[in-house]
Amino acid sequence: MAERVLTLRELNRTTLARQMLLSRTTGTAVEAVTRLVGLQAQASVAPFVGLWTRVEGLTRQEIAACIEQKVLVKATMMRGTLHLVTAVDYLQLRSTLQPVLDSALSSIQKGRAEDLDVPTLLEAARPFLEQAPRSFAEITTMALDLFPDGDPGAMRYAVRMRLPLVQVPVQKAWSYPGNPKYTLGESWLGKQISPEERFEELILRYLSAFGPASIADMQAWSGWSGLKTRIETMRPALAVYRDERGRELFDHPELPIEGPDLPAPERFLPEFDNVLLSHADRTRILADEHRSKVYLPVLRVRPTILVDGFVAGTWRLEKARGVATLVVQPFRSISQKSRDALTGEAEKLVRFAGFDAGHHEVRVEKPVL
Repeated sequence: MAERVLTLRELNRTTLARQMLLSRTTGTAVEAVTRLVGLQAQASVAPFVGLWTRVEGLTRQEIAACIEQKVLVKATMMRGTLHLVTAVDYLQLRSTLQPVLDSALSSIQKGRAEDLDVPTLLEAARPFLEQAPRSFAEITTMALDLFPDGDPGAMRYAVRMRLPLVQVPVQKAWSYPGNPKYTLGESWLGKQISPEERFEELILRYLSAFGPASIADMQAWSGWSGLKTRIETMRPALAVYRDERGRELFDHPELPIEGPDLPAPERFLPEFDNVLLSHADRTRILADEHRSKVYLPVLRVRPTILVDGFVAGTWRLEKARGVATLVVQPFRSISQKSRDALTGEAEKLVRFAGFDAGHHEVRVEKPVL
């Protein structure tokens, strides 16, 4: 039997539904983070906004409390990037992702630190981090004392990729400072990381949050390469579709495909939102013509707005003299109905993200054509 062909709008609506972007969930922040398999978190504010836009009535204090209580942690996970994940997922999935982190380290070492004695470095770094949380500057000093001629960046990266570290939060607005300190995840949580490999579980979790998806999409999200053989072994347990270009898509067998005409409310996504980073083909949510306006040099990803389920512009928060202004920059003309809906969302978001300002404003600029 030929596989069902999914239209672009079916993929869009299905992904948005699984991402809690068609309707906010009434669940908890922890439940949302679990469902998303984490939120990318290079920028401290980003996962807070990412949860705010997905969880009904969520406050900044509720998220911060989960971090302070060690229910949520910030750690290097998928793609070798920082994610806010549940402590449960960190302990259960960190070992499964170690090959991804090893591969990232190998790429960095090539041509600059191929002779680095990683085992000796880690043998020194582990007790150093157990003594007290350390900044990257402190880790660098320790590494250079051990290897004076070593590449500082490569040595820092080796510690970050090979040791299971978490960032240590502080009591401030967004929980994590710009110059954070790190400690061993097992010490922080008082529990051992599971050595069990949970590849199939992780793939099913990904599909539940981002599917249907191609093998290339799975690789883009996880940072793994060469997944074809491993996914083939899972084929009998997966639903299989095709997109309109004939590419094979896999999915969780128990989850539905949403209708293309479901209403998609206007939404604000933070910078680095995973829904914009977790597919090799991102046209299900972002048209190719707008890619250069969203994906910037040095791997930055702008905060975006969704109109009818697709990226239709960017936004930014400006602060000056006690005033927080949320500025919306559409890519094209939008209807008055969508403009009113965006303004309503923006008025709530500016109070969430600019909570410490005395006055809040929203400005919608002319489209960037």
